[in-house]
Amino acid sequence: MDTDGVLEMLTEVAAEVITPRFGHLDAADVASKAHRFDLVTVADREAEQVITARLRGAFPDAVVVGEEAVASDPGVMTGVAAPRAFTVDPVDGTRHFVAGSPDHAVMLAELRAGEVVRSWIWQPQHRRAFVAELGGGAYADGERLRPSSTGASRLVTATACGIDYPRLALGEARLGVFPKTKPWDHAPGSLLLSEAGGRVGSPTGRPYSPGTWTGRLLVAHRP
Repeated sequence: MDTDGVLEMLTEVAAEVITPRFGHLDAADVASKAHRFDLVTVADREAEQVITARLRGAFPDAVVVGEEAVASDPGVMTGVAAPRAFTVDPVDGTRHFVAGSPDHAVMLAELRAGEVVRSWIWQPQHRRAFVAELGGGAYADGERLRPSSTGASRLVTATACGIDYPRLALGEARLGVFPKTKPWDHAPGSLLLSEAGGRVGSPTGRPYSPGTWTGRLLVAHRP
């Protein structure tokens, strides 16, 4: 499955599993995980199952590290260091999704020995696609992203990486600080922003690494 094929797969899964439930969730379709603000829905679980199955069919040698799989078995997290792995965030911004906000996304990243080499972000309600390849650039709806000298509001904290990283890559925001750094949240956007000419790392300049990162993450539209 090539890069375009993976994006097509994500859009299909969103259309089949996620979007039909947007605005139509019952109380039984939503649960809390670590705390009451850490939500999971039937759409998260089913979408991850479908994406995982399709990735394993296309890439039998790869390890799939999904957010909900790790919630069930924390040991799955070690897979990010595998020779080939994929991180899956089936519904990034679940709280937004539950609240009926369009600001949610499906996110996927491919890693080779812990380094992000390809990434995909699909925003089903906004109908926007963001794709990046290591050394090959970052793209929004097929158009290459390049650094700009302008930027809108300062983004201080984040609630949906699948919305915030594209905003930074597009120059719609200048700066973000992320206190939580799970790989499925940041691997896709970190490559997108880096390939668009931005910066992802520590305040001292240490570059982001999905499998080993601890502490806060500073992201900026320009280095």
